[in-house]
Amino acid sequence: MKLFIKKVLYLIVMLFIISLISFLAINAAPNSFFASGELNPNITEESIAQLKAIYGLDKPLYMQFFSWVLAILQLDFGISFASGSMVKDEIISRIPITLTINIISMVLIFIISLYLGIKAALSKNSFFDRFTGQLSLLSFSMPSFYLALLLVLVFAINFEVLPIAGLHSMSDDGSFAYYLDFAWHLILPIFIIVFGGIGSLTLYIRSLTIEILKSDYIFFAKARGLSDKQILRHYILPNLYPPVITLLGLSLPGIIGGSVILETIFSIDGMGLLFFKSALSHDYPVIMGILIIGAFLTLIGNMIADLVLLKLNPNYDNN
Repeated sequence: MKLFIKKVLYLIVMLFIISLISFLAINAAPNSFFASGELNPNITEESIAQLKAIYGLDKPLYMQFFSWVLAILQLDFGISFASGSMVKDEIISRIPITLTINIISMVLIFIISLYLGIKAALSKNSFFDRFTGQLSLLSFSMPSFYLALLLVLVFAINFEVLPIAGLHSMSDDGSFAYYLDFAWHLILPIFIIVFGGIGSLTLYIRSLTIEILKSDYIFFAKARGLSDKQILRHYILPNLYPPVITLLGLSLPGIIGGSVILETIFSIDGMGLLFFKSALSHDYPVIMGILIIGAFLTLIGNMIADLVLLKLNPNYDNN
């Protein structure tokens, strides 16, 4: 309970710091949505001043920030400059698909990396070990945007076996075919995220497993006649879970950040694509809202990882 309270306080403090840095960085940007001629080449300075007054942009910077923080505490992210709709509604409508893609990817990264890393360590210097090493090196050296464009060219354009963009090729009729079509559209984006995430984690698990296999308790377990499956279940996996879960929690920001690139390439209407469009149009309320939501999800993910570690190891303390 003490650790949970610490984590909640840490989350609040970090959210405030992130919001302050993001707010100052965005306001220091050279361009503005309300710059003269940005909305309309014929718009007057008086009209721009009226618009700034409506959105509260005519106030001092510190007053804008604290007004924005008070609004955030009420789950009010403001009104989009570009669409005129509530930022909260725009984000809520796009969060599910982004979370779906990232959660599925995280689970697959964990399972695949665990399997490849452990098997490579148990068969050290074998063909499988060398193959896994080369695959891992290719994984974290391959830019995700390049791999995405390459797979689209091969599987979507040349062979036409996978959809090139979007989430659906048919209307929502609630049938099994509709959800199968939805899953079919997610194959390429999820594959790219998973492929980019397994490389470093697989090598880390392999290295850690090799060190575990050198431990005295493994030697005594083998001397007692325990099978390889029993050693794996009772000795290797319990010692792997804490560092692996910690590493997954630390890699969460990168995976969520990668959604901006992939959702833009595949025209997936999630938070990443919304962030990209908002950045192009200088729609600051939407940008700030997505940054705060993204930071919140990342911090929540790290807190969940710590609580899972606490469950696995009651003596775990993040201090």
